[in-house]
Amino acid sequence: MIHHVEIYVTDLERTIAFWTPFMAFLGYEPDRWSGGMNYRREDGAYFCFLPAPQEHVGAGYHRQRVGLNHLAFHGRSRAHVDEITEWVRNAGHTVLYEDRHPFAGGPNYYALFCEDPDRIKVEVAAPSED
Repeated sequence: MIHHVEIYVTDLERTIAFWTPFMAFLGYEPDRWSGGMNYRREDGAYFCFLPAPQEHVGAGYHRQRVGLNHLAFHGRSRAHVDEITEWVRNAGHTVLYEDRHPFAGGPNYYALFCEDPDRIKVEVAAPSED
């Protein structure tokens, strides 16, 4: 079980504007602290977003470089994935693989793939419908 994940970002306020509503859809509560923002679940697991040190911001992030490719979350249902997708689009964020959405992961894999403000790929997958 994961205890926490910590991610550096270029602009904490822009990150908070994306992740706070996104994580609310998934049952995470925001917990602001002096150095960043945490999103916590009842089981204790949390995600922490921190401003990257200025000397490293210029390097940027790309999911195809060594390091994190993407974060994937469980959605409750296809309708739940659709609700989050609608929010992503209406909030002006990027839905990835739009031409294959919501089956970009395959014909039996219903999911949203999107990007946060730093272009970190985020996925929400619906349970399979066997």
